[in-house]
Amino acid sequence: MPQEQANNPLHGITLETIVIRLQEHYGWDGLSQRINIKCFKSNPSVKSSLTFLRRTQWARDQVEALYVATFTAWPYLREST
Repeated sequence: MPQEQANNPLHGITLETIVIRLQEHYGWDGLSQRINIKCFKSNPSVKSSLTFLRRTQWARDQVEALYVATFTAWPYLREST
């Protein structure tokens, strides 16, 4: 089973960790500019964001993609230059 997740950069990272790290990195305003969802714009909180993202797959996909692009892609780009 561990081999199935070998290329998954999100393996072992909870949605809560993803939201917290993105919020710390971009702030709520930065998140709402990058991903246009209400839970990042109107009274944003980790709890309300998690509730929405757990029910809304398209939004969760966008948040996960931003996390991967922000925190996992950079080391690979630096290695190739």
